[in-house]
Amino acid sequence: MFRNYLRTAFRNIIRHKAYSFINIAGLSVGMASSILILLWVQSELSFDRFHENAEHIYRITCDASGFKAAVNPAAMPRGLQEEMPVIKNTLRISHQSSVLFEVGTRKFEENNVYYADSTFLKIFTFPLIKGNRNTALDKPDAVLLTEEMAKKYFGKDNALGKTLKKNNGSLVTVTGVVATSGYNSHFQFDFLLPLSSIASTEDDLVRNRWDNFNYYSYVQLDHNIKPTAANLHKLEKQMDQIYGKHSKELKVNFFLQPLTDIHLHSNLQIDLPGHGNIQYVNIFFIVAFFILGVACINFMNLATARSERRAKEVGLRKVVGALRGQLIKQFLGESVIISFFALLIALGIVFAVLPFFNSMAGKDISLRLFDGKIMLGLFIIALITGLFSGSYPAVFLSGFQPVKVLKGTMKKMGGNLLFRNGLVVTQFIVSIVLLVGTVVVYNQLTYIKNRNLGYEKENLLYIPMRGEIWDKQKALKAELKGNTLTGNFTFVGELPTNLQSGTESLEWPGKNPALQYIFPSMDVGEDFTKIFGMSILSGRDFSSEFKADTNNFLVNEKAVQIMGMTVANAVGQNVSFGGTRGSIIGVVKDFNFKPIQQSIEPMFIRLNRWGGIVILRTKSGKTEATLKALEKIYHDLNPSFPFTYNFLDQTLASEYEGEQRIGSLFNIFAILAIAISCLGLYGLSAFMAEQRTKEIGVRKVLGASIFNIVYLLSTGFTKLILIATVIAIPIAWWAINNWLQSFAYHVQINWWIFVVASMAALAIGWATVSYESIKAAIKNPMRSLRTE
Repeated sequence: MFRNYLRTAFRNIIRHKAYSFINIAGLSVGMASSILILLWVQSELSFDRFHENAEHIYRITCDASGFKAAVNPAAMPRGLQEEMPVIKNTLRISHQSSVLFEVGTRKFEENNVYYADSTFLKIFTFPLIKGNRNTALDKPDAVLLTEEMAKKYFGKDNALGKTLKKNNGSLVTVTGVVATSGYNSHFQFDFLLPLSSIASTEDDLVRNRWDNFNYYSYVQLDHNIKPTAANLHKLEKQMDQIYGKHSKELKVNFFLQPLTDIHLHSNLQIDLPGHGNIQYVNIFFIVAFFILGVACINFMNLATARSERRAKEVGLRKVVGALRGQLIKQFLGESVIISFFALLIALGIVFAVLPFFNSMAGKDISLRLFDGKIMLGLFIIALITGLFSGSYPAVFLSGFQPVKVLKGTMKKMGGNLLFRNGLVVTQFIVSIVLLVGTVVVYNQLTYIKNRNLGYEKENLLYIPMRGEIWDKQKALKAELKGNTLTGNFTFVGELPTNLQSGTESLEWPGKNPALQYIFPSMDVGEDFTKIFGMSILSGRDFSSEFKADTNNFLVNEKAVQIMGMTVANAVGQNVSFGGTRGSIIGVVKDFNFKPIQQSIEPMFIRLNRWGGIVILRTKSGKTEATLKALEKIYHDLNPSFPFTYNFLDQTLASEYEGEQRIGSLFNIFAILAIAISCLGLYGLSAFMAEQRTKEIGVRKVLGASIFNIVYLLSTGFTKLILIATVIAIPIAWWAINNWLQSFAYHVQINWWIFVVASMAALAIGWATVSYESIKAAIKNPMRSLRTE
């Protein structure tokens, strides 16, 4: 029987080449798109699941009066373990660092370096290619590095036991080589140094502090505890109580975040870079479903529309004894065979475009066909696609009555018109929703790129201070001032792109003692507002003429609001910030110093007394000359460190790289979904034009113009698109509005977007239908009427 189905399906493919091409092409592109999206979704959902004890590992997060962060005090993990037997192991990881490593005559400044406890490889089970995971981070002079870094520094040689010079000083020995490629982890590193190497110099570690939140903390719970919401809530309450014993001033609530939730479910401040977003995973999963659904709708529509071609076959089969169930199996079998044939083509498409897709998505996804789960998934996709797309045609075709078919008295050919029209409407609902999404996503990403942040971000060049330059800041300032190209500069503690420092230790006149609010802070040089092009609404900037400015502050509008002051009366108010008493000397207009997903927070700005980053504004057309001058100054003062620089606008752009990638992928798949819809519409319009060939011939003979004929054939589709528009607009508004809510600052959903999307869908529909309509309209009527 299967051989019969296969032979019949193959004959139908050969006999109706154009129809078969449209069906198979639509299914192939739909499947290929869906496979790529589902591979991306699988990659996002797989983060941190490779660790052996993943279900028992949690990260400690905190909430201080609405300020939700991913960091904890240095003393907390061990302190909790001492009082909570359920905690079997703990781990602390530092913030990201920059370290200069040297081997032989080669030096590289590495920016993806972290410090971690010796328990790192006991909690996280990254595969260790070389070394002993139980002792790799035990010694203070140890270093773990990834396989990629081992090749970079030592080539094909065995890196284990080799030494690297760190920051032109001490030597560190490679005690382990870690494989990170192919393992999706929320924590990405190139080098890992032991916390014990800074235990005697890092204040938080020396004093075992409970009041300074600087470390990412993880705990591994006992396997016997059931991770129910009630049990975890009990542990969290216990953590709050233990913290309260050591720090009575700051009120903080702590939470246990499952390791496998970190990548997609983190909306925390001061977090590790590179997290995903569950909202995007859900959106793309729905898009994959839509694309495959649209391809299946094409198959249904064309199969039912061309039912007349199979009517006599059905009639003859029934006359010779075929049952309806057998015919349903035959037609379903044919659609499944076509679906698997389309799957083979889809796999070829996937393999061809996967490198480009990985480049767009910033991923390293591969399709392993010999993986049992992958093969089963592909088999299920093809089977469901075949069954779904062939279900209605099979039921419809098998229902023909043989007497009416063989006598030629059947009036209803081409399937149930209402059902077919419903499928076309569904296709265009999807198309219009995706068109609206494409426009809004593009507008939002453009808005992010061009938004006025409250300062002029262009032409701002910055250089991190490394090595000997720390002790030569006076000489550096003198050299910079002495050159007209570099004289427009300031020193800042952190870049105002994603500030991660703040304190609740703040007092002002009339403050409610019960109020607790985290105020971010920034250390800046005297010309900060001038260099950044910021507006001072009242008061003045820092100045070398006022020695007391070392204890004074600038604040932003939000801070003034929180403190119950006004821009006019804030200047001159005495405040205490982080233990320093001083006065507010100026109010700066609000500016973004964190990603646009977060609202502007209250900001205290202090005079920089220790250095950090040199920022200067380059003159138009003088960037290259400025860089050469800077490089000379830097090498003269800091010869042992390489000269590195970056531009602030590029750093800001990198903050939104994830959104840009997602936006590009969404646009590509939206276009593909619309193209698949048009492919089906083209096939349907071609068939309808063929069915009405004689009618068109008669109308032409009676004087109908080409426009009249095109209008006749397009009117029905136009009505369907207009119905789809009415249904699609509220769906699109709801979906896009939900997405925009994830941004504190976003574009408005204007009415014209829906008009443009609807007109675009109408234009695409007309263009698709018109080709076959015009072709039919210009055909010689004598040829179409010859058989009459």
